[in-house]
Amino acid sequence: MRAIMGLILKLSSDKLNSRKTRGPVIALGLIPNLGQFALLVGVNGLVGALVGQERSLVPLLGSQVFGIHSATSGLAFIGAFGLSKAFANLAAGGAADRWGRKPVLVAGWLLAVPVPLILMLAPAWSWVVAANLLLGVSQGLCWSSTVIMKIDLAGPRRRGLAAGLNEFAGYLAVALSASASGFLAARYGLRPQPFFLGLAVAGLGFGLSALVVRETRAHAQLESNGGGILPFRTIWQLGSYQDRLLAALSRTGLVNNANDALAWGLLPVLLLQHGLDTARIGFIAGLYPATWAVGQLVTGPLSDLYGRRPLIAAGMWLQAIALLCFVIGTGFAAWSGAAILLGVGTALVYPTLLAAVGDHSGPAWRAGATGVYRFWRDAGYLVGALVAGVTADVAGIPAAVGIVAAATALAGLDSWINLAAHQPSTPRLFK
Repeated sequence: MRAIMGLILKLSSDKLNSRKTRGPVIALGLIPNLGQFALLVGVNGLVGALVGQERSLVPLLGSQVFGIHSATSGLAFIGAFGLSKAFANLAAGGAADRWGRKPVLVAGWLLAVPVPLILMLAPAWSWVVAANLLLGVSQGLCWSSTVIMKIDLAGPRRRGLAAGLNEFAGYLAVALSASASGFLAARYGLRPQPFFLGLAVAGLGFGLSALVVRETRAHAQLESNGGGILPFRTIWQLGSYQDRLLAALSRTGLVNNANDALAWGLLPVLLLQHGLDTARIGFIAGLYPATWAVGQLVTGPLSDLYGRRPLIAAGMWLQAIALLCFVIGTGFAAWSGAAILLGVGTALVYPTLLAAVGDHSGPAWRAGATGVYRFWRDAGYLVGALVAGVTADVAGIPAAVGIVAAATALAGLDSWINLAAHQPSTPRLFK
């Protein structure tokens, strides 16, 4: 690991001490860092576009190409993705604090390049699962580093806006890619043509990250102003169970992504069972993250103004209602409405949780705290895939949706009880 990171450091180093010798003066805020911030928004859009293909294509590959009829087996690719992404998030946080944000980003893109090739050529379902293990590592490294870099640049007063813009770019790209992939699949078939888009995205993301993106760790060091660095073991304990607020954020994130796993892996199959064609399934699969993406342009800044807790709790409750609407409703219009409602609920939660982690961790160890939170959040993909898959095999997809909806509603109550009713302008920082 040290040898690999050393090589990547040589390829991507920006020399953190450049502020003393050459280059612009380090400053916090969106306006002084607008160029790099906008570039990182675009890079995270490419990160989202790569995984967006899977929203509409991989569940259909399982059922139509490889003949996977067991929900548990069909959701194996999501479990593999979530497991590897969770551990990659954890590694990304520690590595970003130790070696810098940019090397982690470049390493993630290097791992992304072979994924579309494997998916278009996979001779068996096990290859698809293996590709998703690799994709999960790539997504964990890339997405973690881009959100950490944006929060570094934005400074303490605009964390919600920074997180909202990051997630907006990523999930708008997820939506556009899912819809485009569904259209291409309807016209040309599931393989190989739709995956050419993924190859182009991976190549562009790697090139921009290696050649144009600049390191941002110096911005976090400036904000910390001598704040202490905690051992990673301590950060893990705080984020997992020791600190009431940080642990509540981790639990809420886990349940949020458990219901996203169900929406990703089972809802396209449910719609297929109701007779929708591939193009309409792709549209609905894209409508949910599109609403999620655009909504974050509003919800991120709102959480800066009115606090994190109300948005998080309300978002979890809205998601629970939306999941039930997929079971109760019938017809394309009703399912489209449920997808929009699910997107609104997720938009309330996603950037707000990230910003809350930034509020309650010191700048010197923020990347590590973000990595711990994102570990538990993306472990939700594995938990959701197992719970939803087993339940669907035993009692049917509607029962699986009901169980996950109930867990989501309870997570909203958990967050309301355990999150502090604070204003983001006066965060509680550990130093």
